[in-house]
Amino acid sequence: MKKALAAALATTALAAPAMAQEIDEFRIGLLGGENAQDRLASNQCLADYAEEALGVPTRLFAPADYNGVIQGLLGGSIDMAWLGASGYAATHIADPDAVEPVLVKTNLDGSFSYHSIGFARADSGITSLEDMEGKVFGFGDPNSTSGYLIPSVEVPQETGASMEPGDYFGDVVFTGGHEQTIVAVANGDIDAGVTWADGLGAWEDGYNSGALRKASDAGLVDMNQLVEIWKSKPIPEGPIVLSTSLPEDVKETMVELVSNLHETDEECAYGVAAGETAGFEPIGHEAYETIIEVRKREMN
Repeated sequence: MKKALAAALATTALAAPAMAQEIDEFRIGLLGGENAQDRLASNQCLADYAEEALGVPTRLFAPADYNGVIQGLLGGSIDMAWLGASGYAATHIADPDAVEPVLVKTNLDGSFSYHSIGFARADSGITSLEDMEGKVFGFGDPNSTSGYLIPSVEVPQETGASMEPGDYFGDVVFTGGHEQTIVAVANGDIDAGVTWADGLGAWEDGYNSGALRKASDAGLVDMNQLVEIWKSKPIPEGPIVLSTSLPEDVKETMVELVSNLHETDEECAYGVAAGETAGFEPIGHEAYETIIEVRKREMN
């Protein structure tokens, strides 16, 4: 597989020595959502390919939360990341010139959207938000689109109440990330929570891609012991972004590498994309203007 991608990048690889003079290393940030060890393992193949294509050491960074990646991009210590739509909005609001969206992960049906999924234990008797009154609801990370931003807007529209603890839910807590929410619900520490999934494929597999699929693959949860209780409207998949300060040939090489990843190493693409994917396609800032406006409103 690695030889195949190296061949596909033969043209750009010829430029690697020149790139090495322009950048000393390349740094990829990995959003939270699962434990750091699994994040690093899933993306190490991408780092290996980048190092080969760019001709410089490539390092992976897996901060404890989303904000660690956002601040790394803003501060110039991270060159590339796959952000959620809300994370991209936060980065753009803080500095419109810091990063540029270049690619988006597509689903098997060609779409580039996903959902915030509300879920509970199957033996809890909870089958909808109506059953959650007075119970404990879990968000993930405050910078997560599906783990906070979208459900914080859409859930109150359905319940007719705010997300303030005691207003409808008995308590509302932050677990710290998608994996933490899934484990907390499965263990009975909270009654229900939200995470992300493409909403395609079978529930018992954790859908085709997303945090539930990753948790199922890792053996952290048996999906038959969970039940879906709510699903958001479609959310635009977050972009892969590159620092605007990178040399143009470095940007072009990384866009080509990731664009070709699914075709040349499907197993690597599966790990990077958190499940099944049809590949990565070009995306621009305009796809996220609505999310940026929602984020701005929620900040006020």
